Amino acid sequence: MIPEDPAMLVSFINMKLRDGACDLDELCAEEDVAREELEAKLYAFGYRYDGGLRRVVPR
Repeated sequence: MIPEDPAMLVSFINMKLRDGACDLDELCAEEDVAREELEAKLYAFGYRYDGGLRRVVPR
């Protein structure tokens, strides 16, 4: 289960990307969450996934 709190969510995703998942698609598969849903949540919190950096960053 992924965190609901914005700061915890960003931290959790960046940690997972840094420590194992190759990209957001792999992370979503591991956590059984739809990528579109996760990106919508991030966008609502003022963040976006940067595929080049493989991180969640402010938008």
